Amino acid sequence: MLDERPPGHVSSSFEDEEVALKILVISQYFWPEEFLINGFVKGLKARGHVVEVLTGLPNYPSGSFAKGYGLFGPYKDSFEGNTVYRTPLFPRANGAGWRLALNYVSFALFSVMRSLCLFREKYDCILVFQPSPVTVGIPGRVLKWITGAKLCLWVQDLWPESLSATGGTTNPAVLHGVGNLTKWIYRGCDAVMIQSKAFKASVINMGVSPDRIHYYPNWADDFFSGEPAVCLGEEQNLIPEGFRIMFAGNIGVAQDFETILSAAEITLQKNPRIQWVVIGDGRRRQWVESEIKARSLNNVHMLGRHPKKKMPAFFKVADAMLVSLKSEPIFALTIPSKIQAYFASAKPVLASIDGEGARVVIEAKAGLSVPAESPEDLATAALKMAKAESSNLNKMGENARKYGVQNFSLQKNLLRFEEMIRCL
Repeated sequence: MLDERPPGHVSSSFEDEEVALKILVISQYFWPEEFLINGFVKGLKARGHVVEVLTGLPNYPSGSFAKGYGLFGPYKDSFEGNTVYRTPLFPRANGAGWRLALNYVSFALFSVMRSLCLFREKYDCILVFQPSPVTVGIPGRVLKWITGAKLCLWVQDLWPESLSATGGTTNPAVLHGVGNLTKWIYRGCDAVMIQSKAFKASVINMGVSPDRIHYYPNWADDFFSGEPAVCLGEEQNLIPEGFRIMFAGNIGVAQDFETILSAAEITLQKNPRIQWVVIGDGRRRQWVESEIKARSLNNVHMLGRHPKKKMPAFFKVADAMLVSLKSEPIFALTIPSKIQAYFASAKPVLASIDGEGARVVIEAKAGLSVPAESPEDLATAALKMAKAESSNLNKMGENARKYGVQNFSLQKNLLRFEEMIRCL
C-alpha cells in the first residue's frame, strides 16, 4: 500500500549501513538544465553512492542546444563527480506540435540504441525521473531487461492526462495509445514513486499494486531557505514599487495566464498599487505579452527568464508569491513544485489552484487559496493581501517555511530511497 509514514521515518538499521549502491539515473532533462533530479543525484553522491546518468543533450527551455553542446556532443561529461552519458535528440524548438513530439520520441529511441551498446554493468537500481514525457520510461524498461536491475519510476506528471490537459492532443486514438504505453511502463517497474499522494488512484488504475507505490514529495533547493547568495543588480530597476505579487516559472497553457491577466485587470481599477511580476519563459510568453499590450495592463511586468540561483533574490523583494493552474482534474491531483520553493523562501502564497496544491497552502496556513479559473476570486484575494498588516503576511510566510521543513526534505527522501532500494 502507499507508504504513509512521515517523510523522515527511516529504519535505524538502514541509517547505519555503509554499503554503497550503484544507481543509474535516466532523465531526459539534466544539468545544465535546472531540474529537481540534479539535486537528488548530487545528494546520492554525497552519501557515498555510485551514480551514473543517462540523459539528452540540454535544450530546455530555450528549445536550442545549450552553449557547448550540439549534434556532435559532447556525449559524455561529468556532474559533481558523477559520469553523465548523453544521447542525441532533436531539440524541442518552440515546444509545440510535432517538434515537441519529435523531441520526446527521439530521446527515447536514441537512448534505447545507446543503452544496447553502453550499459552492461550490474546496477542495484535504475531510477527513471519522469516529468513529461512518459516516454522516458521506455529506455528504463529496456535497461532493466539488459542489466536485471530493479526499476523505479519517479512520477512527476500523470500521463496521458497531462498530454490532453496541456493542449498536446485530444485525439482519442493517440491518448489511448499513450495510455497503453504508460501501463506497459508502470507495470514493468518494481517501485513507482509519486510526488503527490493524490496520484495513487491513477497509478493503481494503470495496474500497479498499492504495495509498489511510494510517496516521495518534491523539495526546494537549499539556497531558497537562506539569505540570497546572489544580489540583484540591474534587475532591481525592472521591479516596480507597490505591493508585488510574483509568479516564477513556466509560462505555459497549464499555468492559466488568462485568469492571472483578468485578475490584474480588476486590481488595476481597484488598487493600482498592486503589481503583478512574472519571471520565467515558456511557449505562451508571446501571447501573454501581446495581451498585456492589448489590455493596457501597466501593472503586469514580464521580466523574462533568469538563473535559478537568482530566484531567492527576486523572491526577497516580493510581497507574495503566485501559483496558478487551470481547472483540470489532472492538475487538482498535483502539487506544483514552485510551492516548495515559495515555502522555503518564507513568503506568503497566493494560490489559484484546486485539489492537492490548494490543500497544502490551506493546511500550512501559508496564504490564501481560491478556486482555479476564477479571476474575480483571485483579484479579491490579491486585494485582501495588499490590505493585510505586514505582521500577518510575515506570519503566513513563517508558517510556509515551517511546513516546508517538516514535509518537503531532500535528505529525508534520500534516506527513504536507500531503504526502499534495499528492500526491493
